[in-house]
Amino acid sequence: MVTSRHVLKRSIELASEKGASNWLSVLPLQEYNFSLHKTAFHDAVALRYGWDPARLPQHCACGTKFTVEHSFTCPKGGFPSIRHNEIRDLTASLLTEVCHEVDVEPHLQPITGEQFTLASSNIEDGARLDISANGFWGGRCEKTYIDVKVFNPHAPSNRTTSASAIYRRHELCKKRSYEARIREVEQSSFTPLIFSATGGMANEATMFYKRLASLLSDKWDSNYAAVMGWIRCCLSFSLLRSAIRCLRGSRSSKGSFGHSLGSAPIDLIQVESRLPLIKQ
Repeated sequence: MVTSRHVLKRSIELASEKGASNWLSVLPLQEYNFSLHKTAFHDAVALRYGWDPARLPQHCACGTKFTVEHSFTCPKGGFPSIRHNEIRDLTASLLTEVCHEVDVEPHLQPITGEQFTLASSNIEDGARLDISANGFWGGRCEKTYIDVKVFNPHAPSNRTTSASAIYRRHELCKKRSYEARIREVEQSSFTPLIFSATGGMANEATMFYKRLASLLSDKWDSNYAAVMGWIRCCLSFSLLRSAIRCLRGSRSSKGSFGHSLGSAPIDLIQVESRLPLIKQ
């Protein structure tokens, strides 16, 4: 049986992950998209500590009893997909600054008799990943494929497992599905980006965004720590807003949106919003 004490302990552990609290460490400047309205802020604090937000509906549009856990996974309205897509679009927007031929949802080449060691390898025609980009890990023409996953750490299947083990499990699952095919057929590299809905990220995602911050800081002639802090803050707000949308959004219809990086210099954003310098 899961008690309120266990939920609070779990929530504090998740809130302690690097990047999970960035939305609390900056000034809430609306011009940089670092602000939340009153209800959203109250919901964010409640989610942070595992409390039930106030004035939630009794039943979901799908007919099921409405709970925080159910809201994160209910497909009605497409909110879990929107949560995934916002991280995808943000990452793709950042990659266009430093990479060539950035593509969203690229299709993989069809399999024509190739054999893979792992039976779990994806061999479906029409398979596609979230992003592809040239020149990220290697040379200008070396392509990298990226796939994003955001999971709910409070789901029953995850409650008794450490966050690090969940991250590793999802990373391995993605690699077993796609890595061999991308390496042997596409002649490219593969990077899974695994996030917790509470704001944390897996090891490979951490290394990916460190590399991205390094490339961006060189291009923009900006401080690496400031760029890394800004990226973490953008990811934190993206995941947080998506979680709140799952709670408060109308599930009667689906919607879509893109992501804009804005035009302010990163050093100005760092100074005005008091982004903390990230020590690596």
